[in-house]
Amino acid sequence: MRGMSALIAPLKPDPAAVATADTELVHRVLAGDRAAFAVIMRRYNQRLFRVARAVLGNHTEAKDAVQDAYLAAYRALGEFRGDAQMATWLTRIVLNECMGRQRTEHRRQRIAPMVSMESDMDATRSVPDTQPQPEAAAARAEMRALLQRRVDALPDNLRVVFVLRAVEEMSVRETAEHLGISAEATRIRYFRARCTLRKSLAELAESVQRDLYEFGCHECDELIARVFSRLDP
Repeated sequence: MRGMSALIAPLKPDPAAVATADTELVHRVLAGDRAAFAVIMRRYNQRLFRVARAVLGNHTEAKDAVQDAYLAAYRALGEFRGDAQMATWLTRIVLNECMGRQRTEHRRQRIAPMVSMESDMDATRSVPDTQPQPEAAAARAEMRALLQRRVDALPDNLRVVFVLRAVEEMSVRETAEHLGISAEATRIRYFRARCTLRKSLAELAESVQRDLYEFGCHECDELIARVFSRLDP
């Protein structure tokens, strides 16, 4: 059984092999092979977008931030020495881009960036859903949008840690390294984020539990009609 489990278990990429592949791609880009940079972007798009989305709280703004970060990374690619992993290097560039955007927005409006509900809807529509039943797909999309709004409501420092740890499944060490904070601070922020989300979702559940399994007027009318149709004349 152990042998079979080993065969069917998903294989995780070897970090050393990924680092070597990244270094080779950098050399190719510097030699004029722009297609190699596209490979780098495809490899890290998901992670970098999630980081930007967690910081900025806006789907469109996050995409723009990742785009600008890639442009900055491309121009600075000659400075990449391989001392840090490519993922770490790119994440720091994205974080710097996001923080710069926040500072600009704060100076312009003097308020924290607000979450766009329309952006949440766009994000939900842009994620492909493989559920075959429309009801299941709709329920999943609704739950995803709900969770996104609750995560968006977290303080910035908690939201970023939660996304890296829970969504990207980074270790404490990796998260701390990406954000430039201590492992202890990472643990504390992740714990606080989870507690806040748990409380928020519990309060939501309590507020709607009276509406659970609601039997609407239309359904009531249909049931009565079906019953009467089967009654003896």
